[in-house]
Amino acid sequence: MLSGMFAFAGLGATATADQTTPYQLQEVGVDEHLSEEVAADLTFTDHNGESVRLGDYFQDDKPVLLTLNYLSCETLCSVQLNGLLDGLKAFEWTAGEQFRIVTVSIDAREDAALAKAKRTSYLAALDRGADVDWAFLTGEEAQINALADAVGFRFTYDATTDQFAHPAVLTFLSKDRIISRYLYGIQYPARDLKFALIETSEGRVGSPVDKIILSCFRYDTTAGKYTATIFGIARLGGVLTVLALLIAGAIAWRRELLPQADGSPT
Repeated sequence: MLSGMFAFAGLGATATADQTTPYQLQEVGVDEHLSEEVAADLTFTDHNGESVRLGDYFQDDKPVLLTLNYLSCETLCSVQLNGLLDGLKAFEWTAGEQFRIVTVSIDAREDAALAKAKRTSYLAALDRGADVDWAFLTGEEAQINALADAVGFRFTYDATTDQFAHPAVLTFLSKDRIISRYLYGIQYPARDLKFALIETSEGRVGSPVDKIILSCFRYDTTAGKYTATIFGIARLGGVLTVLALLIAGAIAWRRELLPQADGSPT
């Protein structure tokens, strides 16, 4: 269970899991359910007003980046989604090509019209075209709670402020709806998004170079992000040195053979 330094919508910028934590936050956090499967038959309404199953987003080999937010939130949710947007802008991959994004509202009162408006604004800000595969879903409370329970996302509703308290986290799901990785916080560097997607896809997305670079990093379970390792960087340096020597040797060998091929004296 992760419940350390998090931001929560409507209930202050940060809170620590100790005796000073407001009572509204004591049940808020993430219980990581790594390697567990999320049900395919959970039903929601998409931004076009169509009824969809969660399984509809797992019809191919693309990993899914899942976010749980509520769309009318002007505090944490906007900050978190804007942080994701910043990461996506710096990311050479585009949702719909190597992966897809699904954002589900945790507020059962929200509807498809709000989801569509939210999606339109984020796609315009991303500026990658209208075909970006980023779905915004709303649904009934039972379905929302079932999804939240499946991924270990614990949130509460505060009637006094009419706001939800919840953690800021991205959940990565494999093509088989298996939970692979969690990224925490309100900023998501493109590098961390790529690494999480490569791991979640079990190497089906990403170039060989991406995979070599990933081997130089490890996922820090305490920080909820990827950090470089000295051993990995040293190993990468060794690999690059060997490649450079091989390339230099190949160039020298080719130069030596070329005069013989055209009959020129050596």
